[in-house]
Amino acid sequence: MTLKETKSTCCYCGVGCGVIIQSDQNKIINVVGDPDHPANYGRLCTKGSALHLSTDQDARALYPEIRSSRGKLRERATWDQGLDLVVKKFGDIIEQHGPDAVAFYISGQLMTEDYYVFNKLAKGLIGTNNLDTNSRLCMSSAVAGYKTSLGADAQPACYDDINHANCIFLAGSNTAFAHPIIFRRIEDAKEKNPNLKIIVVDPRKTETARYADIHLAILPGTDIALFNGMLHAMLWDDRLDHAFIENYTEGFSELKKTVREYTPKMAAEICGISEFDLVKAATHFAEGPTLSMWCMGLNQSIYGTHKNSSLINLHLASGQIGKPGAGPLSLTGQPNAMGGREVGGLSHLLSGHRDMLDAQDRKEVCDLWGVDSIPKQPGKTAVEMFESLRSGEIKAIWIACTNPAHSMPNLNVVHEALSKAEFVVLQDAFKDTDTNPFADVFFPATTWGEKEGTVTNSERRITRVNSAVKGPGESRHDWDIALDFAHRLERRFNKARSIFNFDSLEDIFNEHRLTTVGRDLDISGLSYTFLEKEGPQQWPYIKGSKITTPRLYTDFKFATKNNRARFINTIFKEPADRLDVKHPFRLITGRLRDQWHGMSRTGNVAQLCNHDEAPIAHMSPHDMHRRSVKDADLMRLSNRRGSLIIQVQASDDMKEGELFIPMHWGSRFMSGLGVNALTTSAFDSISKQPELKYASVNIEKIELGWHMTVMKTSTDHSILEKMRNFISKFDYATCNLYGRNKGVIVFRAFNQLKPDSVFIDDIDSLLGMSLGAPLITYEDKAHDISKRVLVENNNVTGVRLVGETLATQWLREVMVNGNFTDELRRWALAPLKEPPVGGVGRGKIVCVCLDVSEKEIIETLEAGADLETLKNKLKCGTECGSCIPELKAFGVKYSTFNVESVSN
Repeated sequence: MTLKETKSTCCYCGVGCGVIIQSDQNKIINVVGDPDHPANYGRLCTKGSALHLSTDQDARALYPEIRSSRGKLRERATWDQGLDLVVKKFGDIIEQHGPDAVAFYISGQLMTEDYYVFNKLAKGLIGTNNLDTNSRLCMSSAVAGYKTSLGADAQPACYDDINHANCIFLAGSNTAFAHPIIFRRIEDAKEKNPNLKIIVVDPRKTETARYADIHLAILPGTDIALFNGMLHAMLWDDRLDHAFIENYTEGFSELKKTVREYTPKMAAEICGISEFDLVKAATHFAEGPTLSMWCMGLNQSIYGTHKNSSLINLHLASGQIGKPGAGPLSLTGQPNAMGGREVGGLSHLLSGHRDMLDAQDRKEVCDLWGVDSIPKQPGKTAVEMFESLRSGEIKAIWIACTNPAHSMPNLNVVHEALSKAEFVVLQDAFKDTDTNPFADVFFPATTWGEKEGTVTNSERRITRVNSAVKGPGESRHDWDIALDFAHRLERRFNKARSIFNFDSLEDIFNEHRLTTVGRDLDISGLSYTFLEKEGPQQWPYIKGSKITTPRLYTDFKFATKNNRARFINTIFKEPADRLDVKHPFRLITGRLRDQWHGMSRTGNVAQLCNHDEAPIAHMSPHDMHRRSVKDADLMRLSNRRGSLIIQVQASDDMKEGELFIPMHWGSRFMSGLGVNALTTSAFDSISKQPELKYASVNIEKIELGWHMTVMKTSTDHSILEKMRNFISKFDYATCNLYGRNKGVIVFRAFNQLKPDSVFIDDIDSLLGMSLGAPLITYEDKAHDISKRVLVENNNVTGVRLVGETLATQWLREVMVNGNFTDELRRWALAPLKEPPVGGVGRGKIVCVCLDVSEKEIIETLEAGADLETLKNKLKCGTECGSCIPELKAFGVKYSTFNVESVSN
């Protein structure tokens, strides 16, 4: 073995963790955290630690595909055939209907260089501003909030501020799950400084909220009322920084009039929280230094921009900005959402943080690009883009590195739009996303471990990304695909000279760097060589600089025309979806710990599926009792946009009248389109970010009397894909993985009536469980019970249960860990509805790194273990640490940890 080590970054959230990829003979075999990277200093979360397990080429797209017409299957094609077809289709549409009849929808997972080429292609060559990105769905309200309040899209604070803060204010973010490495740093800071106050704003009692000194469990959407109430309390107690307000801000007098109405009592009543807690939170915030961090709970709202600004108002009023431990720091959802905005990768932006509506900004970009003009009118944003695709205003769309058929709100509209589109191009590394069936042309792209370029994380830190291996099959880099298309389109348009004179990836970076000179994000002092030698750097990094820029506005001069920060007069308003008699429940969406976005990568790693095995709606036990609902019952959630069937589970984390469903589950894993069939496409009037976080719904219990469970160990990814195709054959079904390594495929189906036996026969045939195989079978036709157990080399490799499925968890563990036994033989051949005594499942896997289950943790705690004993005995919490918040929660529940030890 010749081990090669390559420095890169993780491809998940915007923390931007550094990784070292270990590869051998063009195969990635392991990944470890980079101890020198300042974002994570060697730590990785569960997802990052398992990155090498997600490189299975069975799930990858390997060659271009095209189809001659809708309704036909795509067929393999050459790159020339695919690109020439796209040039013809796009060229014809542009000539017949104008440049705005085409659009590009790209991704915060692209490298900055990928983004740059796409942006120049759309706005410089084609002449359309219809280029938007999935960052619109997660970060555009934070962008608008920063620009509105501080003058520029730039996070003032940095990760190091965690170490200097006396108060950390987390709003709308389950940081322990969504950004585990940031949470590890918070835990470290709390251990070093027991006086550090952690305040968490979240409707749910999340793992993050359990760790907090104060949990403000507000009603969904009431953030502005909370922040205004806190500012009122600061005013009343005279905890403001009057000198800072006078010398460095504007607009406070108008805001002051508004917040006088938001007494702590009134604000607390609107939010559904304690007035005492609100005032206490305001006191800690004002005393500082205070670092605030937030995520989708603030951003994904029709008032997301004002939610961001109302939080920034608290920083400005108390002078908590521009100094160590103080300032607002939004937590980015994707690895390069920042880099995309740097090059103008939103429909209203231009390169170098320039605004499309500014004539001077447009002229500067035209001069830099060598084009005559760029359209003044901003292009369609994400929601508008797909609505225009549905109406026919946009005829063709190019989608790169994202999955809108899963991630957009109001999915029935999005699916209709993709079906009606004249032409859809999809560029992706994975072949089985929800968007894939809509594509007329498919281009295979490289992905993590194969890509190179630069990315920018949540604290403005740019990292040079290197490729460890070559992409599989005929896959190409995203920038290379877009560049090839651009050259062909230039020839179609008979351009006398090319504006894409890039001979290398570094040429693209150098042109991007040139667009930043003199701007707030000036990186004229950076180069590939410098980044590789000196490591990741924070912008601005001007030519001649000696050090990176950890914090902005340390001189209290802001990026506005008069250098003053602006107080924004924010007023609380209800969310887009109102509760009514027909829709009495508040539905909240959010993230799981071990999954990411649409699970096109993480959903193929068995061990990442163990923590949350199947789609679940979490519900208050009181609400369940009132409706005679118990765990695992099926519920139909519905509103005017769509409906969803899902199993329900009692959760003490939920308040009455509220439901929680993770955003990750889509049609590849469950019946229906996922939770975004229910979310609204209503969006913020400033940021144009949709309200994905919240919806009002009706619920009803449904009975589906026929049940089936099918499980199969398999090393063939195509079998998993084929099993997912059966989901639509049943009234409700789920399909996921479980276990380690390749894992076990677990398929569950529910039906009102006994389904056509052909479906069952087809599943048996696909999984090698037809008669004639080494099976143990039990049939009870009178009670419609059928059991088949496939035994190969004395191991259980397949199970199919019809009508009697209560032993599912036990049998699943047998398949993962055990051999075939006489006990199993007796059970399989007997009319028993329960597993053998002691034959119960292990429950949720809490520590996926070392495969430690909930059952094992509880048994150890009940024997009197504390946290350190738990770690020493079971080893959970000793690897990535992502499970530590849950271990602490278990300890409190089973009374083995005292409150002080948990806080510290």
